[in-house]
Amino acid sequence: TTALSRDAEEDKADVLNQDLLKTWTSWKAGVKQRTGFSFGGDYTAVGLGATSSLGEDTAASGIVRVFGSWELVNCGEANSGELQFRVEDRHAYTDIPPVAFGFEVGYAGSPEPVFSDQGFRTTTLYWKQHFMDARGVFRVGFLDVKEFFDVYPLATPWSGFFNLAFSTGASSMTLLPDGAFGVMGGGYLTDNVYVAASIVDAGADPTSVFDGFDSFFGDFDTFKTLEIGVTGGGKRFFLENAHLSLWQIDESVSNGTPSGWGAIASATTMVTDNWLVYLRAARTHEGASALEASVSTGFGYQNQPGGNLLGVGLNWGRPNSDTFGVDLNDQWAGEIFYRFQLTENFQIAPDLQLLGNPALNPDKDLIVLFG
Repeated sequence: TTALSRDAEEDKADVLNQDLLKTWTSWKAGVKQRTGFSFGGDYTAVGLGATSSLGEDTAASGIVRVFGSWELVNCGEANSGELQFRVEDRHAYTDIPPVAFGFEVGYAGSPEPVFSDQGFRTTTLYWKQHFMDARGVFRVGFLDVKEFFDVYPLATPWSGFFNLAFSTGASSMTLLPDGAFGVMGGGYLTDNVYVAASIVDAGADPTSVFDGFDSFFGDFDTFKTLEIGVTGGGKRFFLENAHLSLWQIDESVSNGTPSGWGAIASATTMVTDNWLVYLRAARTHEGASALEASVSTGFGYQNQPGGNLLGVGLNWGRPNSDTFGVDLNDQWAGEIFYRFQLTENFQIAPDLQLLGNPALNPDKDLIVLFG
């Protein structure tokens, strides 16, 4: 296991060497061993302040999540099957939540894409089945596309980069469906080559998730993905990974998004056990995305597995002229964060974003966001 492993169950190398929930964690492990049912929860808050803005200069939001899985078929074996779920409440502390703060300051993008004021939502509720001795996987139900499409180790806005330009889709997709009814399947074609595909409801509303049956089978406006990649295999799936991800979305009347399509190319590699470097590029045709072209590069550094994490990224982006109706100037974004793992169960991550030549605020050469 390398320092940037995504294995959530391994011990974290926390600064204070404290696990305040050790008894609780041990009890949960016993429940999982006896019943196959595992569960957990977390609370994350984000605050941002801007040196300059067209409107509000602060944004803050919090999210409480409860999640779990129940292994019901072939428990503890390779071809296991399980029910997975995640419900959330997303609530803003300020008039403008972080998800919309980019447009507030004049930046064509989102400096934190998931922290909104959406309220209660069902993000995932699906059956996950492994097959071919766990070389393949199948999901059906209400899916979160970000769990399996265009992923790399620093993509998660929960504990990695804040800015969407450095996350799934590279800010080149208007819609990253979750709570969306559909199916996905994927698996290894060889020891190192994999393929994955999905089709989900483009009109999904995670705040009223079961309406997805009607919108999927009735409207059949869909979001489709196809990805092929080469990896190091096993736990190095995310760390040594090069992939090409394709997506297409139908016009959706229910959520007002136009049709479009795009492609994302991504490559990540471990230079040593501690340093990860990445290069990512995306191109979009229509689809109401913030950017029609995007290129990002940077690195992550972690001294030991589960410990403090440094992330540095630089992005060039060209705003989508179909979305904004005019040709806007290219813009730049830089980000640096340092995630302190203070205890086994508590993290804090100071974050700095530099927004250069913000496309929607041409009077400014640079806007700085502190997070």
